[in-house]
Amino acid sequence: MPKKDFSSFEIAVIIQELKNKITKSRINKIYQYDKKTVVLKLHKKDNPQIRLVMEAGKRIHLTSYLLNPPKIPPNFCMILRKYLNGAWIEKIEQFEFERIVLLYLRKKNENWKIILELFGEGNIILLDEANKILQALIFKKMRDRNIIRNEIYQFPPTNSKNPYRISQDELIQGLTQTSNIEIVRSIARLLGIGGLYSEEILYRANIKKNILYKDLKYSDFEAIFLSIQDLLSTIKDSKINPRLILDKKNQFIDVIPIELYRYKTSKFEPEKTFNEAIDEFFIKDTIKEKTSSAEKTNKLQKNLEQIDRIIDEQKNYLESQKKAINLNKNIGDIIYSQSNILQLLLDLFSPRKRSGKNWTTLFKEVFNAKKKAKMPEKLVESFDSEHLLANIKINNLKFSLNLRKNIFENAAEYYDISKKARQKSEGAFSALQLSLKKREDLRKKLQKNMDSFKTEPEQILVELEKRKIKTKRWYEKFRWFKTSDGFLVVAGKDSISNEVLIKKHTDGKDLVFHADIIGAPFVVLKLEEKVVSERSLLEASEFAAALSRSWREGAASSDVYWVTPNQLSKSGPSGEYVPKGGFMVYGKRNWMRNVPLKLAIGVIHEDSNLTFIGGPISAIKALTKYYVILIPGEMKGKELIKMVILSL
Repeated sequence: MPKKDFSSFEIAVIIQELKNKITKSRINKIYQYDKKTVVLKLHKKDNPQIRLVMEAGKRIHLTSYLLNPPKIPPNFCMILRKYLNGAWIEKIEQFEFERIVLLYLRKKNENWKIILELFGEGNIILLDEANKILQALIFKKMRDRNIIRNEIYQFPPTNSKNPYRISQDELIQGLTQTSNIEIVRSIARLLGIGGLYSEEILYRANIKKNILYKDLKYSDFEAIFLSIQDLLSTIKDSKINPRLILDKKNQFIDVIPIELYRYKTSKFEPEKTFNEAIDEFFIKDTIKEKTSSAEKTNKLQKNLEQIDRIIDEQKNYLESQKKAINLNKNIGDIIYSQSNILQLLLDLFSPRKRSGKNWTTLFKEVFNAKKKAKMPEKLVESFDSEHLLANIKINNLKFSLNLRKNIFENAAEYYDISKKARQKSEGAFSALQLSLKKREDLRKKLQKNMDSFKTEPEQILVELEKRKIKTKRWYEKFRWFKTSDGFLVVAGKDSISNEVLIKKHTDGKDLVFHADIIGAPFVVLKLEEKVVSERSLLEASEFAAALSRSWREGAASSDVYWVTPNQLSKSGPSGEYVPKGGFMVYGKRNWMRNVPLKLAIGVIHEDSNLTFIGGPISAIKALTKYYVILIPGEMKGKELIKMVILSL
């Protein structure tokens, strides 16, 4: 069965990753997507946009997927926005290795906490500086604590021990409390770590998981204690190896931060971080839920069609019984109202009248009299010689009389049939009411299911992939290209980005290019300790020349020089001011003379999308055969863009 929540160990790994990601970030917006899921949109300087998902009772992680929030935010979301929009995240931590996460927030001179409870049905609770409850996703009274507005928040009581703080002696003493159960369950209870990681501890300690406490030696306890410390060190030292576990049908069944013995032979997909793995797992899990819902919808539709057929049959049966009630009662009434004449007819077949005649002879006598329009013989339509019935027609009503019974017995028989039909009708009516209710319930379930999942799972997955936030690489904030040999070349856009590029993103072994003209950006060739080729030097020079003021002035070429980063300084000669984005260049300059001013713009197919790329002609030509060459001219930007698009 796929994972539905996280163990305390997994939460510890998540929090360790989140500390570096979200600490000192600012809350820009808060969304609530359903009853239990809140997303914080965060901003952190020099970082791509961050979205933190918190689902009560289930999960916390960063997400790269954009979901559609409801048009009208729920009340809980509005209150969080009121207090926390613009707040800074000061700290995130796990409470005592429990499935509880604390977010510490600050806004001006005020402080708050968000408590995320990831056990049971879960909760998200907003506290003030004094730990007083301001708002909660779920308010409730419990046996051991209350979640009530204006009350002081209390953590739930626990019997488990924090594995970070437990000593070997405390471990042994704690395990004695559950000495009558398997050691794997005993460790899981004592540390609150979950069965999966309790198994892993024992595997690393080389101890069978189903052994009892009484069968363990002191050396076994030592091994268990060391195994616990070894497991915890993976969090502290960030020695994680996140992976998504797949079943035989290639469906995700688990997401884990480290290699585990239980999944030693299982198929898996590796991920860079545990947060990324969780994000993928729950997106696919959402798709599975939607797939399951689609299957459920189909089943509900089939059930609805079946109940419709049953209701039609029940209505038809009920109608037939109503007709039977009326018909047989009417026949009984006719027999009584015409009892005199009908009794005369029956008397024709009495034993005394028969006097040795057979039934066939009697029937012929009646038909002969009928031809003469004699009464009561003219009432007879036909005879059923097998069952000895006379088929009668009176006032356009046809019925049969039993020739062996008197008139009152015949009438009683029809009344009895009418009574039984009424009883059947009452039962059929009750059954119909139950069926109608069942149909109404099915319709509501079907509508609810269809409202929840109006899109096919495959379409949802495609849409989510389209809306997945692409993590920007640091150099995408600048102008950049890659040389024919694969070296990254990055250029500033203005004085501020020039300053950032040189100070923050330039290493000692990189090369810095600059056109020999005022009003040119710095261009950095990232070497990453590799030997640079002449071709890459020329392409970087062409990039520097094309981005300089020489292009705007319509020049055909420009001189470009390159230096090492340690030749740049913000300190000019005595009394000389170095402006923002500018640097003094000291020492030897390496010149590239008469560099032609030309650029290419091309198009490539990347991540299922068409992407425009620009740079020196030889560099673009190495990546695509679809490109146009640009040279300085008088054409305005919009016209040029239009012409480039039409040309490609």
